[in-house]
Amino acid sequence: MTAGSITPWPAMTSQEEFRFLSDLVLTHSSGDHTLVGLHDQRTGTTRFANNQVVQNVDARRGVFTVTVAFGARHGTASTTDFTAGAVQETLTRAEQIARLSPDDAEYLPPVGPQWFPALPSSRPDTAAAGPARRVALARTAVEAVAAEELLCAGIVTSGVHAVGVAANSGLFAFEERTDARFSVTVQAGDATGWASAAHRSFDHLQVPERTQIAIDKARQSVNPREAPAGRYTVILEPSAVAGLLSSLIWKLDAKSYDKGTSPFAGKLGSRIVDPRLTLRNCPDHLDLLAAGFTSEGLPNGDSVWIDAGVLTNLLHDRFTAKAHGLAAIPTLDAPLLSGDESSTEDVIAGTARGILVTNFWYLRVVNPMDLTLTGMTRDGTFLIEDGRIVSGLRHFRFHESPLRAFNQLEAFTAPAEAITAETGKLLVPAMRINDFNFSSVTKF
Repeated sequence: MTAGSITPWPAMTSQEEFRFLSDLVLTHSSGDHTLVGLHDQRTGTTRFANNQVVQNVDARRGVFTVTVAFGARHGTASTTDFTAGAVQETLTRAEQIARLSPDDAEYLPPVGPQWFPALPSSRPDTAAAGPARRVALARTAVEAVAAEELLCAGIVTSGVHAVGVAANSGLFAFEERTDARFSVTVQAGDATGWASAAHRSFDHLQVPERTQIAIDKARQSVNPREAPAGRYTVILEPSAVAGLLSSLIWKLDAKSYDKGTSPFAGKLGSRIVDPRLTLRNCPDHLDLLAAGFTSEGLPNGDSVWIDAGVLTNLLHDRFTAKAHGLAAIPTLDAPLLSGDESSTEDVIAGTARGILVTNFWYLRVVNPMDLTLTGMTRDGTFLIEDGRIVSGLRHFRFHESPLRAFNQLEAFTAPAEAITAETGKLLVPAMRINDFNFSSVTKF
C-alpha cells in the first residue's frame, strides 16, 4: 500500500451535518418526544518513558444517540455509523425499546429552545495539531530532563470534539470543543517529581515551565527523611486541594441530600467551610474547560455553590428541580475556588514548621456521611522549617475530611490550575491547613 492509497479519516461532523441527521430522525419519529445526541471526537496520545517517545496513537470515535418516549415510557439506542440508513435504523430500535419499557416516574420531556452563551470552547491550534506537534512537546520535556541526567515519563494528549443535541421540542445545540493535556513525572533515583497542565490550547501548556517544576521536586525529594504519623500543619498545593475539593463537589447533589445520605443533609444555607472560601462555576473562564450545555440541552451558566463558606446550591437535575420548584442547576464543570494574592512561596515563608504536599493519590471515601477520605501523598512531600523547605519526606497515608480540613484554613494563595481524574480542571488556591491527620507513614 502506498501513502497515496491510504483512505483519510472523514472530517469531524459539522453543525450542518448534525442538523441534517437530527432532522432525519425527528421528522420520522413516531414518538411523543424524541431527543438526539452527538459526540464525535478525534483524540491523539503521545507517551514517553525512559527519556524517549514510546507511543503515538490517534483515534477517531463517535456516537449518535436517539431517545424516543411514548408518554413516560422511553428507550435509547445508539450507533457509531453516521450514515442516513444507520441513523434511521437506530431510531427504529429506540422506538421498539420504548414500547417495551415500563413507565418512568422521573421522565420529563425534552426542554424547548434555549439560549446558549458563547463559550471559549475551541482553539484552532489544538484542532490542527497532529502527532508531530505532540512529539515536539514530549521532546521538549525529555531533553530538559536528560540534560539533568534524570529520567522521565509522561503523556501529551489532544482532543477535538463535536457535540450536539436536538429534540422535537425545538431544542438545537451544537458546539466544537478542544482540549490539550500534558503530564510529566521525573525520577531521581527513588524520588519523583510531577507536574501537569490542561488547556483548550496547546500554546498554553507551558511545557518547559511544568517540566522544570517536576525536575526541581524530584531533586528536592532525594534522600527523604521519615517523620512520624500525626496531626500536622500542612501546605497543600493546588493539585492536593483539588483532590479534596473534587470529593466534595461530587456530593453536592440534590438527590442524596433529599434522601438524607449526603454529608450536607440539613446544611443548605449553613456555613460548611471557612468563610473566606467561595466556590463558583465559571464556564466562560478562559483557563477552564467547561461544556456549553449538558446532554439534555441545558445551558451551562455562572452559579455560586458555596458563598463565603455557606452552602447555597446543590446540583439539581430537571426532576429534582421540578420537585423543589427551582430552575435546574445541572453542572459544576468549571470550578473556581476563591483565594487571595499570596503565592505558595509566601505561604511557605510564613510557616514555622509544616509539611508541603504536592499531590494526593488513590483517594477513597471512608465515611460518606462526614466525607472522611483516605489517600496517600505523592510526587513530592517536604518538611518545612523556619519558612523554608529543608528536606524531602517519606510519603504519608491520611484520613481526613475536606469539610474539616477546609475549616482549619490558616492561609491561602491566588487560585491556580489543578487537574484531577474525577473533576477535570479546576482553579483552586494552595492552602495552609492546621491539624491535618496523617495516619501512617509509607515505605517510600
